[in-house]
Amino acid sequence: MKKKVLHIVIIVLVAMLNAACYTHRNIGYLQERTDLPQYPKAEYEHYRLQVNDQIIYRLITMDETISKVMQTSGNTTSQNMFYRIYPDSTIDIPFVNGIKIGGLTIEEAREEVQRRVREIIPDAEIRLDMYNKSFTVIGDLKSGSFPIYKEKLTIYQALAMTGDVLQTGDRRHVRIIRPRTNEKPEVLEFDLRTNTIIDSKYYYVLPNDVIYVQRDKNSFFKVANYTAFTSLITSSLSLLVSVLSFVK
Repeated sequence: MKKKVLHIVIIVLVAMLNAACYTHRNIGYLQERTDLPQYPKAEYEHYRLQVNDQIIYRLITMDETISKVMQTSGNTTSQNMFYRIYPDSTIDIPFVNGIKIGGLTIEEAREEVQRRVREIIPDAEIRLDMYNKSFTVIGDLKSGSFPIYKEKLTIYQALAMTGDVLQTGDRRHVRIIRPRTNEKPEVLEFDLRTNTIIDSKYYYVLPNDVIYVQRDKNSFFKVANYTAFTSLITSSLSLLVSVLSFVK
């Protein structure tokens, strides 16, 4: 009878151990389990410029007259200038106003600006880039805004910049809130643990994205590691033995 009770106690403790501790199954990345969501591959989505985005603009020309005008106005042909996209999706630059670039990729915008500028400066070469390339993270990790230092920044690289998701973070329901010009923001929800997230529509982070990681609702009942759990069980058993001894 004692052996049977002992076996039952061991089984219960093992079950509690698996349920109460964080494991690779709970928080590990790039898992190949078939019971996790399977996401299809998707083409990379280039960011499209939006209202209030800030643009870095540079004009290159050999036209001496234009160069003198630029120098007189305090600029040079090799100097970067910054412009904000107006609510009507346009920007105004020296010599040309009302260039509509909202909704375009940065390369499409460069081509459009260059086309307009060449109407008055035939040899003009234009360089464009975004100034405010950043994403924001909130929730159960280090919150804040972080720069996008390259074009194809992955979700794993973005989270690594924050110090990674805390153990208590819910990796099953990560959300990216993605603003859209003149539309409701798009909310992308995905499981961060599956390996099929690679090259899916959830894989890359775009400028102005907000990444939200909520706290796992079961985190209150979990401990950080097996050592902490063992210590908790040992203390509880010691207390139980002491109480039983005192009662006897």
